[in-house]
Amino acid sequence: MEENKELVENPDHPLHLTDANFADAVKKYGVIVVDFWASWCMPCKMVAPAIESLAKKHQGRVVFGKVNVDENPDTPSKFGIMSIPTLIVFKDGKAAGTIVGAMPEKAIEDKILDVI
Repeated sequence: MEENKELVENPDHPLHLTDANFADAVKKYGVIVVDFWASWCMPCKMVAPAIESLAKKHQGRVVFGKVNVDENPDTPSKFGIMSIPTLIVFKDGKAAGTIVGAMPEKAIEDKILDVI
């Protein structure tokens, strides 16, 4: 995964989000989907390729970010993340939808598009 923590314009890959840059990312992008995950989580590993693919497919329209819950405990706690993977769709700086659990790319995409 891209380890660059810079919040670039129109990324074609999921951004590496941390407790430190999370709020800035949510403010910066009109629509950002944040994947809360951990390296030991098998369902998270199943979802990761879908997130990569969707970041490329929707470049310029939807930004994707990933927060490692083990390395960044404050942000998941703030949003009450109890299980992973959890994706939260933020629109105009506010949480607009939540997707919990592993599912196929098309199902994730449909749920995101329903929210935005």
